[in-house]
Amino acid sequence: MLRQSPVIDELKKLDKSVFSMLDDDWMLITAGNLSAFNTMTASWGGFGVLWNKPVAYVFVRPTRFTFGFMEQSELFTLSFFEEKYRHILQYCGKVSGRDTDKIAGAGLTPLKSPSGAVMFKQSRLVFDCRKIYTSDINPSDFLDPAIEKNYPDHDYHRMYIGEITAYLTDQDISGTPGW
Repeated sequence: MLRQSPVIDELKKLDKSVFSMLDDDWMLITAGNLSAFNTMTASWGGFGVLWNKPVAYVFVRPTRFTFGFMEQSELFTLSFFEEKYRHILQYCGKVSGRDTDKIAGAGLTPLKSPSGAVMFKQSRLVFDCRKIYTSDINPSDFLDPAIEKNYPDHDYHRMYIGEITAYLTDQDISGTPGW
């Protein structure tokens, strides 16, 4: 029998609804490394257990600047923030890193995650993920025709499933020497 990742036991201790985290709080999806990365605001995704691993799944349109970083990197992070940082999420959802220094404009402080990906000092919770699967959304597979209204430009998302290799709370981030 395959043994589940020990990270699963720690993740079970989270005391916040993942539905609330995604739909109400939003997150930053970040890919790349400290020398070259981008981040984007997202509220579509989920968490679960797949192939005996704790996983997160996120969706990125190919038109987003972050898409290239997701494609090139094996790693990505999902960062969640306290409400007082809502302006950062709003800014990162409106401004493209293709056109401006989004990180400076948002006032974010990038840090190296345990895996070597990028996270932010202001985060209250970070999931460190390693890509294990991708799949493109295919409109011919929509069972509910109403879904198509989400794609007026036919820029269908790519789904990324990442194994959660670690997660950090704000205490971990602020209390770790060298960060």
